[in-house]
Amino acid sequence: MRLIQFNSGLRVVLKDVQQHQTEPSSSSSSSQRYYLTTQPLPHHSSNSSIATTSSSSKSNASISTNEYYIHRQNLSSTQSTIYHPCSPIKTPPVVNAIPSSTLVVENRRDKSDSGHVNIRDDDEGHLIYVPGDILHHQYEIRRTLGEGTFGKVVEVRDLRGDGSTRLALKIIKNVEKYREAARLEINVLKTINEKDPDGVNLCVALLDSFDYYGHICIAFDMLGLSVFDFLKENNYIPYPIDQVRHVSYQLCLAVKFLHEIALTHTDLKPENILFVNSDYNIVYNHRKRRDERVVRRTDIKVIDFGSATFDWEHHSTIVSTRHYRAPEVILELGWSQPCDVWSVGCILFELYLGFTLFQTHDNKEHLAMMERILGSIPYRMAKQSKKTKYFYHGRLDWDERSSAGRYVRENCKPLRRYMVSDEPDHQQLFELIEKMLEYDPKRRITLVDALRHPFFERLLPEQRISDLPSVANTSSKS
Repeated sequence: MRLIQFNSGLRVVLKDVQQHQTEPSSSSSSSQRYYLTTQPLPHHSSNSSIATTSSSSKSNASISTNEYYIHRQNLSSTQSTIYHPCSPIKTPPVVNAIPSSTLVVENRRDKSDSGHVNIRDDDEGHLIYVPGDILHHQYEIRRTLGEGTFGKVVEVRDLRGDGSTRLALKIIKNVEKYREAARLEINVLKTINEKDPDGVNLCVALLDSFDYYGHICIAFDMLGLSVFDFLKENNYIPYPIDQVRHVSYQLCLAVKFLHEIALTHTDLKPENILFVNSDYNIVYNHRKRRDERVVRRTDIKVIDFGSATFDWEHHSTIVSTRHYRAPEVILELGWSQPCDVWSVGCILFELYLGFTLFQTHDNKEHLAMMERILGSIPYRMAKQSKKTKYFYHGRLDWDERSSAGRYVRENCKPLRRYMVSDEPDHQQLFELIEKMLEYDPKRRITLVDALRHPFFERLLPEQRISDLPSVANTSSKS
């Protein structure tokens, strides 16, 4: 018999009741049933703890002031009964059965640094926390900022110094594949810190990393909303052309730097471009009769290097989020830095118009959209592709009369027809996008040349980042 102490103060006595010796000994010892009884017990003390989701009881006594029995019935006759020293007590009658699925035993890891919550994970591997918990004796959790397949991002207060510094802490799931991806990301971030210690190349800097009971944690500066989240909260009203120019310029600089140090980001998308500060003004649009948000400063940082790949590392067959995936990736022709340039071109389009260029989740439909917007896929690429089922005699096998064919025809049009103005700025932007969305990665514009494009000539002097340090010992060119 053992006395169990709940976090809430509730105590229970756990008693092993053996079956008669004539029971078959082959019965599984793991088969257990739990019962909650109503008889109050004398007061005992215990250091054990257990968590339960059950709160039902038919007792007239208060749960907060009484103790109860839990009987554990083992079918194995070989297991010894364990007794905790206490006063002799008669076994009370069973009143309410608690299914084993409703009992959640606390993970017996150490207490959290804040001392009041047991460290445990949910079913998906996320760390369970509450505001006020302290991780690594240093970071006090304030609130959740976001959640992804990898884990969660929380705002924390750095308790060092005066305790006023706020940081973003990425808490990776306690799942091996995500832990391994986090280790690779930390390796990339350390390389970026080493090559760019002053952070002038606009990639987010690694501030700290540690393993917290199986959860890899990575600390960054607190930044603003992503360019996607700001767009979403602004009802997908596109950014003004001058803001598109500045964001695009910074994005090209950041990704060019990655290419210079032999990295391909592989997951560029609006969600991974964050404003340093996303404060905004509200402006009334008289023509459309609505209020619109205009971000005050368009300084950005590129984030999420969990999929970034060095030139000498293994290259996965499929990379990039669907809408920003280059044709050579879809056709499994191999990829390198030019696949990032394709993604940048898709992002520029989205900033300008407020919606995604390739709105699909199917490879063949994706290729059909490309042909509708950009023209036919080169015959050579089609013949070299491993995806022969997509082509017939070197041409995309696509039925324009099908429902999917009608969808593509009605929702896609040649690229230049998306321009909202014929002014030079708009024409220059679409000329740049066209060069970035060149099918053949060998002919696709590099980011070095993109930064020399006339579209960026009208940047304000304070928006230009000049005299960037060159990166020595590079193994690839952008």
